[in-house]
Amino acid sequence: MKDPRFTKLVLFLNSLVPLVLLLWDVYRKRVGANPLEFVTRTTGMLTLVFLLLSLTVTPLRKVTGANWLIKFRRMIGLFAFFYGSLHLLTYVAFDRLFHLTTIPGDVIKRPFITIGMAAFFLMVPLAITSTNKMVKRLGGKRWNRLHKLVYVAGAGGVLHFWMLVKSDTRLPLTFAFILALLLGYRLLLKYSPTTPQPGASLFPPR
Repeated sequence: MKDPRFTKLVLFLNSLVPLVLLLWDVYRKRVGANPLEFVTRTTGMLTLVFLLLSLTVTPLRKVTGANWLIKFRRMIGLFAFFYGSLHLLTYVAFDRLFHLTTIPGDVIKRPFITIGMAAFFLMVPLAITSTNKMVKRLGGKRWNRLHKLVYVAGAGGVLHFWMLVKSDTRLPLTFAFILALLLGYRLLLKYSPTTPQPGASLFPPR
């Protein structure tokens, strides 16, 4: 793909569609009896969806040979951080009513929030270092090692979701299964005796 700008624009607009639909549902009051829970759950799930999509790029690129897919991984990852930020903002605004001094105690009191906070803050350095300038400043190897934090953030996000759900755990377990497949593929690739094709990626696969 010589010029990915149009495809990136399409991806960008489609990534905003879930937010538009969520806001529309809120405006039309189609968010059930507990709007806070609906918005919090939706933004959290969107964070996981985009996080897993970003992790899917490398396996899909390796299997199909479509190396141009790497051009879109950064945007997908940034949308994961974007929806994660909205998820956190929902908690701060509507659960804590912007009483920031109450947050540390609540984090300690409720373990699932502790895990969720940790997962989100692991994503912060990934978002900060997502620019080409930061890649060059850190160097390919250091940047790649840093961005392996996405695995821990993904696991923390899934665990946070599982701890939050009190009865039907099928959805968080589905996320956990997909994450296990994506990480398992990477382990298989790492320890496989097959020599990777040169030029497949600018940096080692994340």
